[in-house]
Amino acid sequence: MSQQTGPLAGLSAIVTGAGRGLGRAEALELARLGASVVVNDFGQPGRDGSGEASATPAEQVVAEIEAAGGRAVAHLGDVADHEQARQLVQLAIDSFGKLDILVNNAGILRDRMVFSMSEDEWDSVIRVHLKGHFNTTHFASVHWRERSKASGGPVFGRIINTSSEAFLAGSAGQPNYAAAKGGIVGLTTSSALALGKYGVTANAICPRARTRMTEDVFAGFQEPTDGGLDKLAPEHVAPLVGYLASPAAAKVNGQLLVVHGGMVAVVERPKVAAKFDTAKEVFTYDELDELITPWYEDRPAGETFAAAEVLGLKHG
Repeated sequence: MSQQTGPLAGLSAIVTGAGRGLGRAEALELARLGASVVVNDFGQPGRDGSGEASATPAEQVVAEIEAAGGRAVAHLGDVADHEQARQLVQLAIDSFGKLDILVNNAGILRDRMVFSMSEDEWDSVIRVHLKGHFNTTHFASVHWRERSKASGGPVFGRIINTSSEAFLAGSAGQPNYAAAKGGIVGLTTSSALALGKYGVTANAICPRARTRMTEDVFAGFQEPTDGGLDKLAPEHVAPLVGYLASPAAAKVNGQLLVVHGGMVAVVERPKVAAKFDTAKEVFTYDELDELITPWYEDRPAGETFAAAEVLGLKHG
């Protein structure tokens, strides 16, 4: 599909963490659908954010897009750095005239049980995932708000954030990652409410894909060797990102969607599972014990998270 004929023709996009894995697949898909793409990747080889930064991953993806007839530029900055995030958004504006689509994907892992986790392991993951999502969202939203005010009406804007099933179903060895991914959902829904009047939508996805970030999680689910469909290939997540980035998804806003090969599930907001009213003006400890304790004792452990189990959310 060419730049001129795709559903994203004339639009420009940023994809963070786009040098490898999911981000790469998303950047290639957006370009295939017609968007001009800023490929952001800090380039550090370790999934924990360690190692010497390299321009190679981002530049390789740019080369792939250009070889297919698309337009792309590389950005090698750290989205968790406020100023570098500003420069990233400005690069899209300078290169393509405006920014229309922001896909936040960059992240690292520093897994450890909560009782063993260091302050740095906590801070670094929150910084890259949650602050990184905020930084780019902030500068993109400033751009869209200014354009909307100048035009006197709504503009086209799309934010697609990356959460995780670790937030939905829990992940014992990832308290930092699960907390960051939960925070991203809160950031997404808040942004959706704040930016809707400007024509901007914000949605979050929980992708299930085999990448260097999830190589331990999916260790028992190897790539098929018989030529069959690999449902955990990152390429199967990318079409949903392309759809959410498109004009067709104008009414999809503030949503959380789980996606992997051949499946997209729209996750509802939490529902009240039970409600207890005091027989007096306020509760006492004894009354709470009499009402709540039996309710939990009569239910299987974890039943209040049944929605996650129905979706089969066992991997983050």
